[in-house]
Formats: sequence, C-alpha cells, structure tokens
Amino acid sequence: MKIELVSSLLVMSLCWLCHCNHVFVVSGLCLDDQKSLLLQLKNNFTFSESGIKLNSWNASDDCCRWVGVTCDKEGHVTSLDLSGERISVGFDDTSVLSHMTSLQKLVHNLTNIRRLYLDGVSITARGHEWCSALMSMHDLQELSMLSLSVSHTNFSGPIPFSIGNMRNLSELDLSICGFNGTIPNSLSNLTKLSYLDLSLNSFTGPMTLFSVPKKLSHLGLSNNDLSGLIPSSHFEGMHNLFEIDLSYNSFTGSIPSSLFALPSLQQIKLSHNKFSELDGFINVTSSTLEILDISNNNLSGSFPAFIFQLNSSLTDLSLSSNKFEWSVLPKIHSVSVTNADMFSFPYMEVLEMASCNLKTIPGFLKNCSSLVLLDLSDNQIQGIVPNWIWKLDNLVELNISHNFLTGLEGPFKNLTGAMVVIDLHHNKIQGPMPVLPKSADILDFSSNKFSSIPQDIGNRMPFTYYVSLSNNTLHGNIPYSLCNASYLQVLDLSINNISGTIPSCLMMMMNGTLEALNLKNNNLSGPIPNTVPVSCGLWNLNLRGNQLDGSIPKSLAYCSKLEVLDLGSNQITGGFPCFLKEISTLRVLVLRNNKFQGSLKCLKANKTWEMLQIVDIAFNNFSGKLPRKYFTTWKRNITGNKEEAGSKFIEKQISSGDGLYYRDSITVTNKGQQMELVKILTIFTSIDFSSNHFDGPIPQELMDWKELYVLNLSNNAFSGKIPSSIGNMRQLESLDLSQNSLSGEIPVQLASLSFLSYLNLSFNHLVGKIPTSTQLQSFSASSFEGNDGLYGPPLTKNPDHKEQEVLPQQECGRLACTIDWNFISVEMGLIFGHGVIFGPLLIWKQWRLWYWQLVHKILCQIFPRVYLECVTRRGQTYEVLRWRH
Repeated sequence: MKIELVSSLLVMSLCWLCHCNHVFVVSGLCLDDQKSLLLQLKNNFTFSESGIKLNSWNASDDCCRWVGVTCDKEGHVTSLDLSGERISVGFDDTSVLSHMTSLQKLVHNLTNIRRLYLDGVSITARGHEWCSALMSMHDLQELSMLSLSVSHTNFSGPIPFSIGNMRNLSELDLSICGFNGTIPNSLSNLTKLSYLDLSLNSFTGPMTLFSVPKKLSHLGLSNNDLSGLIPSSHFEGMHNLFEIDLSYNSFTGSIPSSLFALPSLQQIKLSHNKFSELDGFINVTSSTLEILDISNNNLSGSFPAFIFQLNSSLTDLSLSSNKFEWSVLPKIHSVSVTNADMFSFPYMEVLEMASCNLKTIPGFLKNCSSLVLLDLSDNQIQGIVPNWIWKLDNLVELNISHNFLTGLEGPFKNLTGAMVVIDLHHNKIQGPMPVLPKSADILDFSSNKFSSIPQDIGNRMPFTYYVSLSNNTLHGNIPYSLCNASYLQVLDLSINNISGTIPSCLMMMMNGTLEALNLKNNNLSGPIPNTVPVSCGLWNLNLRGNQLDGSIPKSLAYCSKLEVLDLGSNQITGGFPCFLKEISTLRVLVLRNNKFQGSLKCLKANKTWEMLQIVDIAFNNFSGKLPRKYFTTWKRNITGNKEEAGSKFIEKQISSGDGLYYRDSITVTNKGQQMELVKILTIFTSIDFSSNHFDGPIPQELMDWKELYVLNLSNNAFSGKIPSSIGNMRQLESLDLSQNSLSGEIPVQLASLSFLSYLNLSFNHLVGKIPTSTQLQSFSASSFEGNDGLYGPPLTKNPDHKEQEVLPQQECGRLACTIDWNFISVEMGLIFGHGVIFGPLLIWKQWRLWYWQLVHKILCQIFPRVYLECVTRRGQTYEVLRWRH
C-alpha cells in the first residue's frame, strides 16, 4: 500500500548527500553520475507544478546550477535544499525499512553535511517514524554543525528520546507542525545547539521536564500547551541567549528574575500566559533588553519600576491586559520613583499599555521622542488629550479608545506629526471634530459626542482610506468636500443627526475606491442619487432608518461586487427591484418598512443570486402569489451551503495587508424579537416576508432552503396547507406563519425539526391534533391559539374537552322574565350602526389592513416626523406609529 512518509524522502535525500566530501559553496561542473542520480530522484518524486526548484531541473543544464543544489569544487553534490516544495514519495513499509538499512551503510561519508532543509515539504508522517529513523544512523553522531529544519510540514506525534543522539546538532527547527507530548529531556544532550524552535505545535507538560541547552541563542516555545512553574534557576548560565519566546502557553507563578540578568538577552516574549507576579527583586543594571512583552497575563500589584532602568535600551514594551496599579510606584535601589514624568526612553518605539488600569496619560511619554506606536486603550483615563501628544514627530499609530476622555487640547493648526492611525473611538469627547494631520490613513472617532464635521474635511484627507464618525451627535449636511478624499474606501457616518440629501458625488466615488458607505439612522431625505458609475466597486451600502424617498436607482446594478444592501425603514417606493438580480454576489437584501408594492415576479431577470442568505422585505405592500421559480434561483441555500461550513463573517479587508476589516451590522426579526447582528455569520440565513399582502399557497420550492435558520411569513393572506416538505429545513430555528389563512393539519414532519426554538402558527384555520413530539409540546398554547380546529397538548386533550360555561338558574317566581325593548331600542340602534361600520374591520382581514394603512398614510402626510415601525409583543408583530426626534 502506498503511503507518504518523510522517512522515504530523508533516505533518498541523504543517499545523494552521501557522495559529498566538501562543503565549499562553489558552482563546479556537475559530474554525470551526480546529475543522473538527481534526475532519478526527481522522477521518483510527485511534486506540485507550482514548485520552483524541482521544476527548474533541466537535464541540459549544469546540475550544480540547479535551484536548491550546491556542489563542491569537484562537482559532487554537497547540499540539497527542497524547502517549500510540496513533495510526496510512495513506498510501502517494507521498502522504507530496507532503504533505512542500506542507508546505515552509506552514511559514513556524510561527515561534511552542514544543513538539511525540508521546510514546507507536504509529507504525512508521524514524528517518531522519521526521527527514530534518523537516530538509528550511527554516523549522524559525527556530523559537524548540522542544521535540521522541518518547519511547516505535516509531521506529528511525539519527539523520540533518541533525538539526543544527534550531539553535533547546532540548529533544530520543528516549528509549525503537529508534534505533541512532552519535550524530551534528551535535548539537554545537544550541547552544541544554538537555535531551537518548537513553536506552534501541541507540546504539553511543564517546561522543567527538559534542561535547556546552555549555548542557545534562540529559544522558541510559543503557541503550545506548556504549563506549570518556571524556577528562576532554569535559565541560569545561558550567557548566549539572545531571544526567548514563551508566549501563548499556560505558564503560571512568577516570571523568572534570572532572565533579566542574562547579559546577551535582548528579547523577552511572555505574553498570553498565566503569570501572576514578577519574581522578587529584578536587577537590570547591566541589561541590554530591547523588547519586553509580558502582556495578557495576571500580573498585579505596583507598576514594575525596574522598567524605568531600561530607558537606555528598551525599544518595544507591551504591558497590556494586566492588573498593575500605575498609581503605586515602588522604589528603585532605595530611591522612590515619585515623578515618573522625569524619565525618558530615547529609543522607545512601541509602547502597549492597554487594559492597565491607567487613570491618566503617563507624563513621561512626552519625552519619548522616538515613539512610533502608542496603545493606551481600554483604561480609565479621564480628562483631555494633551496637546503634546500630537507633536510627537515619529508617532505613527495612536490608540486611546475605550476610555473616559472628554476633550482634545488644541491648537491643531500646522501639525507636523506623521500619524497614520488615530483611534479615539468609544470615549466622551465633545465639541466639533478637529482636523488632524494630513498623513492619517485611518480615523476612528466613533462613539463619542462630536457635534459637527468641518466642511473642508475632505480636502485634509489626501491619503485617508478609513473614516468612522458613527454614533456621535453630528448635525448639518454631509460635506461635499468628502468627495475629494480620493483614496477613501470606508465612510461610516451612521447613527447621527445628519440631515439634507446624499451628495451625488458621493455615489460617484464608488468608481473603484469607495467600498463601504454607511449612513444609517440619520435624517437624510430626498431620493438616492442615480449616479453610480459603471465601474462601481461598492461592497456594502447601508441607508437604513432615514427619510429617503423615490425609487431605488437602477445604476446600482453596476455594483457587481455588492454583498450587503440595507434600505430598510425609509419611504422608498416602486416595485420589487428586479435589476438587483444582476448582482450575483448579493448576500443581504433588506427593503423592510418602506412603500414598495406589486408582485415579486421578475420576468426579464436571467441572473442568479448564488450567495443570498438574508432577505427582509417585511412591512411593505407587496402582493400576489410568491413565484415558485423565485426561490430556485437562490442556489446557495438549495445546495446546503457546504462551502461555508465554518464560522466566517461577512466582512471586507480594508487596504490589504494591514489587518483592518470592516463589518456592518443589520437588524433582523428572529424568534419573535428584533435583534441586531453586529457580526453577520455567512452561515446565518433568514427570510422575512411578513406584513405584506401575499396570498396563495406557500411554494414547495421554498422548503428546499435546507440551511434556513429563520422563516417569517406572518401577517399575510397565505392559504392552503403547510407543505409536508417543511421537514427538509433541518436547520430551522424560528418559524412564524401566524395571521394567515392556512388550513389543514399540521404536518408531522414539523416535529422533526430538532433546532426549532420559536414557533407561531396562531390565527389560521388549522385543524386536527397537534403532532405529538417533545419539540412541539414544549411551545406555549399561544403558538397555536386562534385555530378552532386544533386540539391536543399544549391545547386541550381532545376536541370535546372544553370547559362548559354553566349559567345560573333564574327563579322568576310570579314575576315575568321579560325584556323592555322600548328601553333598549336606542342602545341596539347604536350597536347596529357600529356593527355596519366596524364589522368588516373585525371579520375581513383585507379590509382591516387597507383601513389602517389609509389611516397611517394620512397621519404620515399630516405629520412629517411620524413614521412606522414594527414592534413585537408576546410573539405578535405590530405596526406602530413613532415620532422621529
């Protein structure tokens, strides 16, 4: 049986290397036998066509000039580097063993091998198989200065104890693989080891199980499952150690003080562990430490004052997410640190102090002239941002978000700073928005109390590509100068009091630059400009919660990359926008609570919504039957959505490479309640056609939406039976078919929907016994009320099991039990008159809907600030009038 084994690759690679005698990196004339062996090796490999090295081996060229091949002066191959190649070799177990046996007899000439790189080779093998094979080669103990790297491979399993036999090994890189188990103590036998990287694996147990080789200059153990205490003595004597990375593990207890006394150590990375304290007195008088990262631990107590002794060498300092008390400063060499503002860090470039319980901005920062990145987010800083912070000439990124800041100290004119990222979001900063350095790429001023936008803001953002001013108290119009920000990719002005119309030039900015425009929940009026360019690159458009009218501009069909479109809660008119079917990338379509009308038929639409997952057209005047073909074109949900089984979000990376993503939120009605999806999962699917005038049967094709989570068809005039194929919708969590004219029995298949947690079938004409299942009987009786023909739990046990009203017997005696019709004639006339007028409103749903829509329309015309909003109470959805503030 063929299997992919790294041992096979190592056997073949080392067989070729056995002919090597010297290691001078010289391109000589390749010997014919060497070329023949290399070509045979290539023919035995199965490798990717996208590879660079093996694909470049041409028989007509000198093999010493092939990529990955190094020869000595005599033309012998001395080094073979196949890193990055996706190689597989097929051998059965017997052939592997036989090759290993032969290899032991051939390796006596391998004493000049320096390096063996297999980085990125795509071969499946367990660690003990290849490593045990290497350890069985007796002559490997004689290799001088060998470097072994198998990073980015599929190797797994534990590292065998026999690795300690490779006593001359100087570099060992096993990072980014699938190794597990404890780290063997035999590594301490590798006394010549100077580089050890075991990061990004699944090693477990305490670090003290193995003794760290004393000559190491680099130790990488990050991103494993190592735990336990680390005694300070564990690192004593490591005078060559330059960098240590133990981050992303579960180490506890004290941070070893001996680390800070190592003379050559320049980088300490201990973040994302469970360290609780710094180990006693730390002497750093002779330290040359440049990078210290102890963020995301449980460190508490007074601020580590020894850091001020590192002011002459420290460049990167990260203390974020600990429990230090900045107000408690201990002593340094018996001298109290009473004025930290006197200290300076002339070489400090990065300072991260997020979530450090800071109450003020540390004053010593104004002396940090080399500062490039400053993160003081998620603290308790109050007051104003001092003016000197804008004058730090080298400051590129500033993050003081999630604090209690109330103002920005000016002046802001003639700023010469080089800030690229300015993040002030989630504070309480008041007043007009300032215009900050023109160098800014990212401006996030959201969730503050800014009152106005400078009219020339766009002229001062020549390179800005991300602007968020959402959730402030901004008023006035959208400045036309924003159209001059030619690099703008994201503009978010949502949740403010901005009025006026949408500038037509803003829609024209979608010409390849603007990708996300969010203006929701403002007071914008007028039509949506029909100026979308043919080369539209828009990804997200959210205009929800304004007073926009007119029809949807047909030029929006040019936005072939559009994924999210939310036009809900406006006064937009017209029929269903069939031209949007030209946008095959559309995922979210929200037209809720507008004045759309007519049917959903799209006769001339030939395109398919392959990605559509959320459709909300509730609270409109759509009517007619649901087209059966309408749902068959939504391929994504019919096929089962297997391509997106993971928990991904609908998001857009802004300016590729900087790690900034934009995600928009939408409001959906789920399980009878309105909820805001701050992050929209790509697997979440919802259909809401409620509160329209649809009639006829529920299409069978709709039941093919196998991945649907929410279905709401309530408050319409659907008739006929509930399709039995509803059992296909295995993922359904919320189903609302209330307030329709559905008849027949509840299909038993409904009871098989195991994820169903909300159900409303009330006020229809359903009959028969409610199917018996734990699922359906768990819902309250209100889910089935208003269906006179239904019975069974949670309603009555049978159709005849009803409480009878017992009227008391009246004994009239000798008095006549008569009715004085003359006395009640006026009352009866009044009742009859009201019945003629209001009777149709009670018994004829279509009349009732028309009447209230007429009333609402009249009120909205009389009072411009009145608007309609849907409210859910006790599982029922109503349309209510609201006054817009």
